[in-house]
Amino acid sequence: MIRDHIAANLGIEPDDFNYAPFIQAGGLGKVHQLFGDQLDPLVSDLNAALVA
Repeated sequence: MIRDHIAANLGIEPDDFNYAPFIQAGGLGKVHQLFGDQLDPLVSDLNAALVA
């Protein structure tokens, strides 16, 4: 889902996890459960790689 979102929107932000299709899979709460404190650095790294 993250890959498809990035392909369609050319980036991702933590707030994006509060919307479809992520909300159907647990939304931001689930993402925090999976990635914990690494979420913000991961999102930053993904977006930085897209700009490069």
